Amino acid sequence: MRTRLLPLLIFLLALVLMALGFPLAISVASAQQQKVVVDRIDDTARFAALAQFVTAADDKDTSSKERLATLEEELARYHELYGIRAGVFFRNGIAMASAPRGWGVPDDSKGGDAFQEALAGRRSHDPPQVWPWQRGRLVVASPVVREGDVIAVVVTDSPTGHMRSRVLRGWLLIAAGEVAAMLLAVGAAFRLTSWVLRPVRVLDAATHDIATGRMKSRVAVAGGPPELRRLARSFNEMADNVEDVLDQQRAFVADASHQLRNPLSALLLRIELLALELPEGNEEIASVRAEGKRLAQVLDDLLGLALAEHTEADLRLTDIGALAGERVEAWRPLAEDKGVRLTERRAAVTAWADPVALSSALDAVIDNALKFTPEGEEVTVAVAADGDYSKITVTDLGPGLTDDELSRIGDRFWRSGRHQNVKGSGLGLSISRTLLAAGDGTITYAHHEPHGLRVTLRVPRTSPTG
Repeated sequence: MRTRLLPLLIFLLALVLMALGFPLAISVASAQQQKVVVDRIDDTARFAALAQFVTAADDKDTSSKERLATLEEELARYHELYGIRAGVFFRNGIAMASAPRGWGVPDDSKGGDAFQEALAGRRSHDPPQVWPWQRGRLVVASPVVREGDVIAVVVTDSPTGHMRSRVLRGWLLIAAGEVAAMLLAVGAAFRLTSWVLRPVRVLDAATHDIATGRMKSRVAVAGGPPELRRLARSFNEMADNVEDVLDQQRAFVADASHQLRNPLSALLLRIELLALELPEGNEEIASVRAEGKRLAQVLDDLLGLALAEHTEADLRLTDIGALAGERVEAWRPLAEDKGVRLTERRAAVTAWADPVALSSALDAVIDNALKFTPEGEEVTVAVAADGDYSKITVTDLGPGLTDDELSRIGDRFWRSGRHQNVKGSGLGLSISRTLLAAGDGTITYAHHEPHGLRVTLRVPRTSPTG
């Protein structure tokens, strides 16, 4: 969920920062250019004041010549100091004075338009914006007015290198601020998503625990948005109700199994007494005796299943190889009676498991394998490490199961239609799964080549509390 929520938050924050950053960058560029334009306007106004009383170049007035010399000197010094070309031009475009000497009115659209606007008696419009990647110039023109008439025009043609450098530095500062703000925003987004999703992760873990049989798991109602806190309380209420229902179900199964055993035992005893009075080999009495024993087995297995679901696992560090070897030796006499070879491949591995529960589960699996393995075939019990788990694999060379049957094996009371004549209640593997799940273990089923079934029991190698 975080992988979907976090990119969305970061994307929205990036959009906000861009929406703020672009106008700010444009404002910085505009402010820098406006500052240059204002300076040029002040400069042209000063030159216009000097040129206001300078007459034509062929005028013999001494004072006019002195003003012209002063104007030329000012323009030359201005160009030398700032590198800005400047000049005062009569209405016909002839230079009254200019620096550098010989420079005339720019003949491009910028200079021509600015000159014509000044001839009309008004300052030229602000030049278009020059961006850092452009090599533009700023042309500013102001009229020289005497007695209400425009007698000349002051034109400045400024390079923009320094201005573009200042704009670029301003943009770099903005970019650095944006990056810093983005990093802070990403950190805030991580904290926010962690705060929002922490109850979800806790809820997910508790749901997984309950799904795997740890019904005592609950969610601490603390932290996170109010909606998730309400969800946590509702989840705890639901888990309490589910646990109560399951406890009632287990109690009913256990009580029913226990209560039915006594009358069933009495019934079986009467069947045996009745068999003594009937001819030996009576098929009907043999059938009734077999069904009665089968019912007794079902009741015993139901009671075992109820106890397995209700009992907490007593986890301890267990030598899996030694445990498997012990169970193989216990089942070997029965395997020899059936003519089945029961072999083992032991490894020195340990795991955290309830020894009693694991032994019971392994007994059920070995018993199932011996039931379906024909005489002369082999059942193998192998112990090995498997990453974070230790595994016990039981393989047989029986008839095996189809893919559909593999998907149902382990369901309560389910038995393959091809093996209904084999003794059993259909609860043994269900009990094994329940016993293993209490200690975070699993049981899986697969085909075994060339034929048969492979059952794998896995238990964790690390402590569930560490």
